[in-house]
Amino acid sequence: MNTGLTQAPAAALSAGSSALIAKGGVAGSSTANKAAALNAAQEFEAVFLTTMLQSMFTGLKAEAPFGGGHSEEVYRSVLIGEYASDMSRSGGIGIADHVYREILAAQEGQTQ
Repeated sequence: MNTGLTQAPAAALSAGSSALIAKGGVAGSSTANKAAALNAAQEFEAVFLTTMLQSMFTGLKAEAPFGGGHSEEVYRSVLIGEYASDMSRSGGIGIADHVYREILAAQEGQTQ
């Protein structure tokens, strides 16, 4: 699954919503388009939460005997990404709901 962790949050949203609009997605046209819009909104929220969680973990130091090194940095990055994805899928902090409504509104505006 591509969570867009390498993209900036705004870029992740515009890429997702552009793809939906390019497919001809409109709010009332199909369940697949609504599902794709919801997925894009949840991915956007996951990117935001990843950024927020990374700043929370910045000051934590690794402890012996297993702490430190490049491997831990990679593991922590992946772990934080998964935390953010799980948080977003289980309701998150409400960003996905607003983004989802905006995507659908943008799609409706494209058809009028």
